[in-house]
Order: sequence, then structure tokens, then C-alpha cells
Amino acid sequence: MSENKPPMHIVAVAAFVTNTQGQVLMLKSPRRDDWEFPGGQVEEGETLTMALEREVFEETGIIVTPQSLIGVYSNTKKPSILMLDFVCEYISGEPKTSVESLQVEWVAKDDVLSRVKHPSIHGRLKNMLEFSGVVTYRAYFVDPNHIDLGYKELEDRKI
Repeated sequence: MSENKPPMHIVAVAAFVTNTQGQVLMLKSPRRDDWEFPGGQVEEGETLTMALEREVFEETGIIVTPQSLIGVYSNTKKPSILMLDFVCEYISGEPKTSVESLQVEWVAKDDVLSRVKHPSIHGRLKNMLEFSGVVTYRAYFVDPNHIDLGYKELEDRKI
């Protein structure tokens, strides 16, 4: 690290949203043509929950309220990304696409994992589905924009 340059980390949030039928809100991302849960980067001046509500609505047209932290994830590939996943309560809205989503659907819980190819997203979604009240912390190294075999897990624990 350069002495003149402070460390830079991107902070991002993601949502695990279910409807009254127990289906999970999922979207197909145009960045890597793969399924994922809604979320994105926290903008300067936003709180985590404000960013989460904004990102879910922008990507899916769904209004949510964050309820509980599920997981904290650190991708150490530069630029480093710190991600915080939350259980969210569905409030209102119908799924609709945007420039940030090719498709948006409510998906049966039994089917969501089979749709996700990216290893870090798959692992985070698995933790969301199995959430029992204990937060997961995981650190890994992977290119967030490509589905590749370069996924390397560095740490995984409950906190």
C-alpha cells in the first residue's frame, strides 16, 4: 500500500426477499448473464439500509424493509469489496426489469440455487436460505464480474 493513498474498499449490500408464497426474489444480471439476488453498491452519504432499499427497488421494482443482517463477505480482489447481506420484508410492488436486470422473478426456494452459476453468489445465497439467526463471515478472492474457476475461499465462519 502506498503511504500517500488510503485503502479503498467498495461497500455493497444485498437482499434476501421472500413473498407470502415463500418464493425468493431473483434477477438475471446483465453484467455476467447469471441469476442473483438484488443489491449493489452503497453510494456516498447513504446508510446501508437506504442503499439496500434503493438498490432493490431500482433493480426489481419491489419495495422492501431490511430486517436482519445475514452475512458479511469480503472479496479481497482489487478493488476490495465488503458486502453485507440482509433478510428483507417484502412490502409491495410487482417484479419488473430495469437496466440493471434482464429478468426479475419470484423463484421457488427449491429452485434458486440451481439457477446461480457464480461461486460466491451461490455460496451467499445458500447461507441466506439456511439462515438460522447466526451471521456468516466469509472472505474470498474472485473476479465479481465473471463466472470463472478462480474462486478461492480464504475464511468462513459464523460470528
